[in-house]
Amino acid sequence: MQALKSGDDGPVMRPPIGERVEDGYVVRHVSGASGKAYRCPGCDQEVRQATPHVVAWPEGAPDDRRHWHSACWAARGRRGVKVHRSKNAPRYG
Repeated sequence: MQALKSGDDGPVMRPPIGERVEDGYVVRHVSGASGKAYRCPGCDQEVRQATPHVVAWPEGAPDDRRHWHSACWAARGRRGVKVHRSKNAPRYG
């Protein structure tokens, strides 16, 4: 987070450019140019290479980041997470 001056109230913390905070999650929209495929926790389907998508993680826990389809991220309040694998199961494949 970046600190900005805001007068007498002290510094205001803001996420870096390109990121925002939603419901306790840091959210970044990415182009998908990395060339990797990911598994979306919203639908348990593959986020294919070169597909624009969302990367989100709980504030303060960047190691818990997940790659979501943009539509799945937008619908997360109406649908639950579809991943039913155990914590130690392989993520992909």
